[in-house]
Amino acid sequence: MVMKVMARLWFLAVMILGLAAIAMPEDDVSGKLTIYVVNYPLQYFAQRIAEAHATVAFPAPPDVDPAFWNPGVEVIAEYQRADLIILNGANYAKWIDKVTLPQSKLVDTSASFKDQYIPLANRVTHTHGPGGDHAHTGVASTTWLDFHLAAEQARAIADAMSRKRPALRDIFESNYKALEDDLLRLDRDLKAIVVSNMHEPLVASHPVYQYFARRYGLDIKSVHWEPNEVPTDEQWLELQAILREHPARWMIWEGAPEPESAATLKSLGINSEVFIPQGNTPAPGNFLTVMRQNADRLRLVFSK
Repeated sequence: MVMKVMARLWFLAVMILGLAAIAMPEDDVSGKLTIYVVNYPLQYFAQRIAEAHATVAFPAPPDVDPAFWNPGVEVIAEYQRADLIILNGANYAKWIDKVTLPQSKLVDTSASFKDQYIPLANRVTHTHGPGGDHAHTGVASTTWLDFHLAAEQARAIADAMSRKRPALRDIFESNYKALEDDLLRLDRDLKAIVVSNMHEPLVASHPVYQYFARRYGLDIKSVHWEPNEVPTDEQWLELQAILREHPARWMIWEGAPEPESAATLKSLGINSEVFIPQGNTPAPGNFLTVMRQNADRLRLVFSK
């Protein structure tokens, strides 16, 4: 009962803020942009494109999955006051559908390839991090792991910035081109890495690699394991059932697994490697350095 009351109060407060946001005047065409985003990859893209011409805020705490994070009322108000609100699309950031945000400020970075969304076949509810239970349902949302699609998302950001600050269009365009070059180089590198053995069966610790697998032709089956938790007996049995039809020699993890998990996998003939989706802020490094490290680790998988 208490939780329901709190949820209703949160919803009421958000609605009041939403009505206030609708009445907000549009920004002028000068001055530094204030941009709010819903995940770290979008923050990285936006900051690369804007450089000193924008403050790009990503307020999610570092220990949550931004896809399932719910910001407080004060943070939602900050989003509403921003010049631009950069969304991932593909059903990412579930809280967006529960609040009122100024439509003129919203930028859905995956709208141009909406027809390429990957539907999720089954609804799976589980827990990781401080956010409690959540469900993977609807469509896959980690679009940026297809680096060609990531470049399209960056394109949408550059275009939105140029509409807000037309005088800076040439700067934004030049910075976008440099970012696009980096992303498409990653795209080419990944294709070159996997081409030697594209049909190598892999198991992923989490169902977040759908766009990555499709773009680079990988044969991946997913379980629902957390790197910082040792799998239960039931989860081991689930994996063994998968392996009977899908004889993988490698498991790809979102983060470094517990030593006990890696050792048990090794006893089953399965090696462990990490490919970090990086929905949240890395420490240390940035999106590009993390993805290059991911690519280097994937070379080990496809070199054996």
